[in-house]
Amino acid sequence: MKLPFPLAAHALLAALEERGYRFVTPTPATHARVIARRDQARDLRDALGWSLPFSATTIDPEIVDLLRGADLLEARGDMLVSNVRVSSLGNHLLLHSAYPTTARDAVFFGPDSYRFAGFLEAELPKLSRREHLVDFGAGSGVGAIVAAKHADGVSLLDINPNALRLARANALHAEISFRISGAERWRFLNAGALQAVEGAIDCIIANPPYIADPAHRAYRDGGGMHGGELSMAWAREAAARLQRGGAFLLYTGSAIIGGEDKLKAALFEALEGFDVAYREIDPDVFGEELERQDYADVDRIAVVGLVAIKR
Repeated sequence: MKLPFPLAAHALLAALEERGYRFVTPTPATHARVIARRDQARDLRDALGWSLPFSATTIDPEIVDLLRGADLLEARGDMLVSNVRVSSLGNHLLLHSAYPTTARDAVFFGPDSYRFAGFLEAELPKLSRREHLVDFGAGSGVGAIVAAKHADGVSLLDINPNALRLARANALHAEISFRISGAERWRFLNAGALQAVEGAIDCIIANPPYIADPAHRAYRDGGGMHGGELSMAWAREAAARLQRGGAFLLYTGSAIIGGEDKLKAALFEALEGFDVAYREIDPDVFGEELERQDYADVDRIAVVGLVAIKR
């Protein structure tokens, strides 16, 4: 009997862990440079990390069967290709979209995901335990999985059904394999606004898209303000929804123009009534975007982290 997708995905991830599989996902630019060196996979990391086509005899037949059982294989001529990548995050393995992530419903995971996880791991222990944490724009579920041990219940909210499909599988695998204590209630909501979440919320974490993307891909496009518009919209929603003592943790990008961080000023204004801490996490990311006309006046794109507590 065919297993439901989250269970089939868990079986695949568990089998990969048994084999010691590890893969750190680089930037798309690095990925392109590496796969230019060869045209087909030699091992599991090539097939499931670098998204290279492979022969059914190249990798472990059990893994091929598990991929097929989870409907994660596609034929490419005489070769096979996985339609997901499998990447490491600490002790976790997670599913996300195969390279290249050009589809409108692609599910991103990469260096930004590692930075977001590190931001949460640094900031959440400073807060008291939360009853209901919402991962706003959950994507592959990285934030929720990292944050789950700090909350009694976790809701994952995303407009992309494919993201929620993979996030559900990733969360199930993390809970079974690592016994994440405290996350007794997982909810997955296909929505783009906090009004879809029922009940009180006392913590919101968010890693919104922050690039002005001409292709308008859901995982990447932050809208106007050089990609900062969505961050502002989510901050306003969080400010309206949280009660006294509620926490909003935002990881995003800010276009620095003439040495000035205009997003910072706008966020502080939107979060009036909050105690706000704000810092640059990485001063220069996605430098290739500056070659586009949309960024003609931008010095650099900085990654920033904000923690806001409602007074």
